[in-house]
Amino acid sequence: MISCHNYMKLSVIIVNYNVKYFLEQALLSVRRASRSLKIEVWVVDNNSVDDSVLMVREKFPEVKVIANKHNPGFSIANNQAIRESSGEYVLLLNPDTVVEEDTFERCIAFMDAHPEAGGLGVRMIDGSGKFLPESKRGFPSPWVAFCKTVGLSRLFSTSRLFNHYHLGYLEEHKVNEVEVLAGAFMLLRRSVLDEVGLLDEAFFMYGEDIDLSYRIIQAGYKNYYFPETAIIHYKGESTKKGSLNYVKAFYTAMIIFARKHFRGDKARLFVLMLQAAIYFRALLTIASGFLKKVYLPVLDAALIFAGLIFLKNFWAVYHFRDPNYYDDSFLYFNVPLYITIWLASIYFSGGYDQQFSIRRLVRGLLVGTVLLAAVYGFLDLEYRSSRALIVLGALWASLSTVAFRFLLYFMKYGNFNLGRNRRKKLVIVGSQEESERVQRLLHLAQVQKNFIGTVAPWAEADTRIYLSRLPQLDEVVQIYKIEEVIFCSQDVSAQDIMSWMARLGPEIDYKIVPQESLSIIGSSSKNTAGELYTIDIQYRIAQPENRRNKRINDLLLALLFLLLFPVLLLLIAHPLFLFRNILSVLAGRRSWVGYAPTGQDNSNLPAIRPGVLSPLDALPINNLDEPTVQRLNFLYAKDYHVSKDLNIIWRGMRRLGREEVD
Repeated sequence: MISCHNYMKLSVIIVNYNVKYFLEQALLSVRRASRSLKIEVWVVDNNSVDDSVLMVREKFPEVKVIANKHNPGFSIANNQAIRESSGEYVLLLNPDTVVEEDTFERCIAFMDAHPEAGGLGVRMIDGSGKFLPESKRGFPSPWVAFCKTVGLSRLFSTSRLFNHYHLGYLEEHKVNEVEVLAGAFMLLRRSVLDEVGLLDEAFFMYGEDIDLSYRIIQAGYKNYYFPETAIIHYKGESTKKGSLNYVKAFYTAMIIFARKHFRGDKARLFVLMLQAAIYFRALLTIASGFLKKVYLPVLDAALIFAGLIFLKNFWAVYHFRDPNYYDDSFLYFNVPLYITIWLASIYFSGGYDQQFSIRRLVRGLLVGTVLLAAVYGFLDLEYRSSRALIVLGALWASLSTVAFRFLLYFMKYGNFNLGRNRRKKLVIVGSQEESERVQRLLHLAQVQKNFIGTVAPWAEADTRIYLSRLPQLDEVVQIYKIEEVIFCSQDVSAQDIMSWMARLGPEIDYKIVPQESLSIIGSSSKNTAGELYTIDIQYRIAQPENRRNKRINDLLLALLFLLLFPVLLLLIAHPLFLFRNILSVLAGRRSWVGYAPTGQDNSNLPAIRPGVLSPLDALPINNLDEPTVQRLNFLYAKDYHVSKDLNIIWRGMRRLGREEVD
């Protein structure tokens, strides 16, 4: 792929950070698109911990790698490779993209034919085949920024006045001059870069594409939107808008841009608006995140509350023949107590982590009911309303919350198949050999699918082996009501994949399995990060339920050790250090059990708090070698359960007063 001559037509530069599987797919597509051109490919890795560099060096020996020992940011990393590269054209490409086989040829031909062009961007689609509006953008003037911030650009998406940010009034499939090129695919003329300068390194992650696009136009060149080829971009612009980090980083980049290129009142007005936008969007983000977390518990509480009030009145009349039998204390003490215990039990059983898990919901309510029965015996007589109300309330809570889950599921999916663990109907498009490999990958990744069959990637196929040939894929999808299609990129071109995604529509889930890869990649929306089916290890300690239970266990044990501190003085070596450790655990700085220290860091494992003890403290053997210690840490993370912590603490009780180990 790389010419032996110094001259290169194109230098492709990809900055990577912990997206090994997407990078692998991107490089495979780049390799296929480079066959008839003199191209060099650079990967700049910003200190990834997922073995990205090793993967590139093993699978793509033709690629030139710059492995940074820290993360200097997007602009600096790109500039590192630009300075080392030699292509007439420079392409800045995101690692979570797939290019068509003729993308480079078409783009370079257009640039060669338009010497006034300083830069070029292409039509981008997300993992469901939908057009990404950030493929073409305008400069963020104060008015444009205002319309984007308050949502006018989204409300009036085709308006020249309100949606200049995404140039919504320009046709999706027509070549046009644009103001801003998207950083996901940014083809630049080397001579123009030499004239206007490289990416401004004041921008860490966002805004550098806007700044460079602005400088290109200021120098008298044109930027073009070129939709005659397309790329898949798995993580659309709004992927990270749910995070405060995104809001701060994006608008801070806009402030840097405004202060750099605008002067006087216009600059002050723009900066003021952007600063206001930071707080406005941050407030919306916090409010949205809060509502997503609490809406279901709040609705559950309202349901249970209404049921308990009804049951109280019903039981008072039916059983006691006295509508005023229960004191007002039932309303302001018993009802809140019951609801709190039931909701807390659902929460700790994981019922709100997986909102449609009936098993977790009912398990939480059962545990809560048992706790209520235990608490009931400790209440003063005036607060012991009736055991019958606890039983009836538990039945109502179970029936109402389960019915409510079914209603929510129906509103979201249009059916009542909740809890049936229905498998999506899947077809694989590829050769029989590749199809069998994909099926093995799905099995190893423990992904359950209703596999219907294989569609041949050719115009002719043996119907005894294949469901159909590729031109009939739409008929297969319609007849068998297919919900997911996996394309084998070894057998199906990227151009055909994108064409079928557009033809079949966004109702289908699409995945691509790269050649010789152990991953299957896709995304159902530009608002979600790309999805992966991989055979990577699944760590139980990374699951929200287990992380929460570990923290609760830490807190309860810390409180217990405080109560038993006079007794522990006789059992624990260095009791003063134990007291300090108790305070550290309560403050959230440490955990009672963490990874054992090794010569290397544990960055390849899910991050947890430093531990007072480690898996080594449960063993009678000392002086284990480094690989054994790493293996123990791995097994602790992979198979974690609270009982593991309790076992380690019991066996290592005397060492709870250990000094902090770095």
